[in-house]
Amino acid sequence: MGKVWDEDPAKLTGFKLLSFDVYSTLIDEKDGMFAGLQPLLSRLPTSKSYINDKFHTLSAFQAFEWSIQRSRPTLRYNELLPLAYKAFAASLSLPEPSEQEAHDFGSQIGSWPAFPDTVPALKALKKHYRLVILSNIDNDSIARTIAGPLAGVEFDAIFTAQEIGSYKPDLKNFRYLAEGVKRELDVEKGEILHTAQSLTADLVSAKTMGLSSAWIDREKQEEKMQELKEQLNFTWRFGSMGEMAEAVDKEFQEMQSE
Repeated sequence: MGKVWDEDPAKLTGFKLLSFDVYSTLIDEKDGMFAGLQPLLSRLPTSKSYINDKFHTLSAFQAFEWSIQRSRPTLRYNELLPLAYKAFAASLSLPEPSEQEAHDFGSQIGSWPAFPDTVPALKALKKHYRLVILSNIDNDSIARTIAGPLAGVEFDAIFTAQEIGSYKPDLKNFRYLAEGVKRELDVEKGEILHTAQSLTADLVSAKTMGLSSAWIDREKQEEKMQELKEQLNFTWRFGSMGEMAEAVDKEFQEMQSE
């Protein structure tokens, strides 16, 4: 994979800044979240499909998560997750979890693991770009993620849903990004390459905002991409951050040899 929109004359060497979604792009949110749901799932009969089916479980759980994001956009993410945890338990006809158990689930975000390619890729990309976070997260959790699984990576700016007061795909978040990097880093919107795994939370809005984008297709979501095709215009598609970093290094080397 690589450049998929040949009509776009842009090159990877033409950007000054990469903005990132973090959870599911850089951090393995699904493995971390599924592990955190095990106290609930362990109370289910073994015949229940949730126990061993991560995709099915997270699809059901995240329906509650996204509903709360829409209805309470200023709620911090680490306070939102316990509410989704309790709602998910109720949907499974399980007794309501204790406040401590629900709180513990919401406090685990900073320990969710990075994908193995993430940190080496970000360090390589840092040689060529400013690195900026745009995440549906609270300030405490992103601080723990940066100090933990993303330790050793230097980010130039961090914009969170808590700071902005809304969750992606709200265009407010992307306007905040564009205005923030202009104000803090003197980078124009046209010099940003938004890089993300989520089609619905990130790349549809990136098109609406006129941001160039790269899709990190870690989950091989061809079918979903086809469903949303008219709402997307990402220029690059990579299977991992490592693949993207290799493509970037190659383009910069070719530019320097010209």
